[in-house]
Amino acid sequence: MRLSRYFLPVLKETPAEAQIVSHRYMLRAGMIKQASAGIYSWLPLGFKVLRRIEQIVHEEQVRAGHIPMLMPTLQSADLWKESGRYDAYGPEMLRIRDRHDRDMLYGPTNEELITDIFRSHVTSYKDLPLTLYHIQWKFRDEIRPRFGVMRGREFLMKDGYNFDLTKEDALHAYNRHLVSYLRTYERMGLQAIPMRADSGPIGGDDTHEFLVLAETGESEVFYDSEITDLKFGDREIDYDSVEQCRAVLEEFTSRYARTDETHDEAVWADVPEDRRRVARGIEVGQIFYFGTKYSEPMGAVVTDREGNRVPVHMGSHGIGVSRLVGAIIEASHDENGIIWPEGVTPYHVGIVNLKQGDASCDAACEDLYKAFTAKGLEPLYDDREERAGAKFATMDLIGLPWRITVGPRGLKNGMVELTSRRTGESEEMTPEAAIARVAEIYAPHLPLIAG
Repeated sequence: MRLSRYFLPVLKETPAEAQIVSHRYMLRAGMIKQASAGIYSWLPLGFKVLRRIEQIVHEEQVRAGHIPMLMPTLQSADLWKESGRYDAYGPEMLRIRDRHDRDMLYGPTNEELITDIFRSHVTSYKDLPLTLYHIQWKFRDEIRPRFGVMRGREFLMKDGYNFDLTKEDALHAYNRHLVSYLRTYERMGLQAIPMRADSGPIGGDDTHEFLVLAETGESEVFYDSEITDLKFGDREIDYDSVEQCRAVLEEFTSRYARTDETHDEAVWADVPEDRRRVARGIEVGQIFYFGTKYSEPMGAVVTDREGNRVPVHMGSHGIGVSRLVGAIIEASHDENGIIWPEGVTPYHVGIVNLKQGDASCDAACEDLYKAFTAKGLEPLYDDREERAGAKFATMDLIGLPWRITVGPRGLKNGMVELTSRRTGESEEMTPEAAIARVAEIYAPHLPLIAG
């Protein structure tokens, strides 16, 4: 993309309503614009990051054996009345009536709708296990929407639902989701710690939240510092293996890590004092096992191996896709702007032309642009008639991990400058070497974020 042809409404001043880093930088970098309280338009740069994150979530869900679909944003209130949650959910639910005076709602979650789909089509244990998921916009009428996309009223979320014959099978689905989430977050450059949590209005006894440590986090968290040394890495997991999935769960949940809602001082006292940490965390996902909470009242039953009609065991599993954009910025920024991890960056490399109109600089930049594109990478070429300082400030603000600077002085020696946004370190090299270096850096990510 050429910046002269792009829509990137960068702001020099920070809007007064922006209270946290991610909100400030998303507004200043032209990623979002508020439409009304807690509701945002996603402008091209923000939308591109959102789609990167969504793609990673899709890929990891499919890798774990889950099946994508799409459910509507508007739901019939009848299903929620059937489950007993319509009146219990509270004022966060946006209730509306259509022209035929039927009660409807803008979905805050989809347990009822997916259960209705299941009971309409699945009748035998032979069709189990089954996990369906979608990525869809949700609405919760927060009393005080704030912090930009971190606590908005409208948000993009992945919610998945497993249906299993027995509790043991459903707990394997729970463990499988935990494993897939660990891999998902690491691909985004995040360390998300699974913490024992409260189930809230979803219900159920087994639930873990995934929290990213950040000063602006809404939750106070208590954890054993050893947990931050754990990495999922590139290990290969057979998601059908009960033993492998349970082993990963035990590895990542055996050390103390809890939100303030479930913090237990007696257990906390058993953690060695030098390893106790208290911090703030941003919730970016949650998994639940709730058994037959929805299947029993809604008649989601199957015939088991003995011919008995039994309610299925269920769980639900969410990832805050739009919230993750803000969480990544909170975890990865400096005083100049965003620092995107390679896995989610909107563009892979920035090209800065220090002397637009100079024949040699223009030609070198065009050659770089074409070469990166040919390798399946997406460059952002700043070809504007702007001073160098303004171009550098824009690149720092929007946070592309790598920048190539092209100027007359360097080209006389056949060199360009490759700069890391994260470290600030620069190195002079030939254009061919810079192309090769950037391509090598992104080689592990290309199958994951291309497109």
